[in-house]
Amino acid sequence: MKPARIIVLVIAVAAGGIAALLAGRSEAPPPVPAPVAQLETTDVLIANADIGLGSGVAEKDLRWQTWPAAAAGQNFIRRSERPEAIHELAGAIARSPFSAGEPIRESKLIKAKGSGYMAAILPSGMRAISVEISPETGAGGFILPNDHVDVILSRRDRLAEKATGVEVHTSEVILSNVRVLAIDQTVEEKNGQRVVVGKTATLELMPQQAETLALSRQLGTLSLALRSLADSDKDKPESNEDTGRRGNVNVVRFGITSSAAMK
Repeated sequence: MKPARIIVLVIAVAAGGIAALLAGRSEAPPPVPAPVAQLETTDVLIANADIGLGSGVAEKDLRWQTWPAAAAGQNFIRRSERPEAIHELAGAIARSPFSAGEPIRESKLIKAKGSGYMAAILPSGMRAISVEISPETGAGGFILPNDHVDVILSRRDRLAEKATGVEVHTSEVILSNVRVLAIDQTVEEKNGQRVVVGKTATLELMPQQAETLALSRQLGTLSLALRSLADSDKDKPESNEDTGRRGNVNVVRFGITSSAAMK
């Protein structure tokens, strides 16, 4: 081979090597994947199905669910802290309803210990007492459990009748802003239509309020006045010291002269 060709071949190989080296340096290195942050989780006790108010809780109604640890509230039940919680809470009564998938909070459950539902949901120191109602004395059937009502006593005032000689009726609020625990409802036929009529309302009262209500039954007719939600939130129920306080009296005098006045 001629020396000239050998020189040309060496130059071509050198040029190709240099070009390859420059091309390799111009390419950016492949990106390094960012490390994936590991989300800390914990197992939280949730409702496996809907649990209604007053329903007994069975083990099948509860299950563990993986939950972000940062989103698990302090009142959630964690498996790491109470691994036997499902067994421990079986048989409890729901004081508030749970939706399927909702975390279980023990404050919304209560152990009945063989007692009935009403005794289980009553707060400490409170009493449940029932009063008969009708559509006329119970706001037309619109009063439901957990509503708040005023209890109104309507009666004849015999002393005023003796003084005035006319028939006198009075009405007064004897209990204000009390919670309705339950309404005893039955289905009746009325004018060919099925209607729901509450006949008994069970109220949540303090002991002295219960005494006031029991005495008032003997004095006249009791009616329940449904309160607005806004009013129920603003006004607190009467305390034990206020139980004996009488409400504003609305006196209605009918133009009926008694026999004593006619003589």
